[in-house]
Amino acid sequence: MADHLDAREPVAFNAMPADAAAEALSACCASTAWVRAVLAGRPYASGAHLMQAANDALAAMSENDVDEALAAHPRIGAAPDESAATTASRREQAGVQDAAAATREALAAGNREYERRFGHVYLVRATGRSADELLAILHRRLDNDPATERAVVRAELGEINRIRLQTLLVGT
Repeated sequence: MADHLDAREPVAFNAMPADAAAEALSACCASTAWVRAVLAGRPYASGAHLMQAANDALAAMSENDVDEALAAHPRIGAAPDESAATTASRREQAGVQDAAAATREALAAGNREYERRFGHVYLVRATGRSADELLAILHRRLDNDPATERAVVRAELGEINRIRLQTLLVGT
């Protein structure tokens, strides 16, 4: 599916009014700089070109831009609000919804420890992962030094952005 999607011209996305496209992109990544950069590249010849622009925009983001994006992500296992970005988070965190109470409590405690250590929400691609997997990843990442963890966060943000962009393209 990804190969087909990458070759597909994002006609509907390209044709969206700028404000609607910006809103759709904000649901993928809440960094204003990222949205502006991806929006500026329209029209895209293919999904692959759009994905490359998204990757380039992520690489160009300042640490403040990353923090802005992180602020829109709910804690893993926490009940998100009703915004478009958190609707995506709810779908992505489906593997946590039916987790055992002990696992949900361990995630909550791990989230608090992670935030104390690194100063921001624990960001991880949750799509297709169980609560136990997400908890194990969290525990491993608590051993990272801050610089290593920041690089991991950028990589995870990129994965989440790609999944959300693919959903946007399929839905348009």
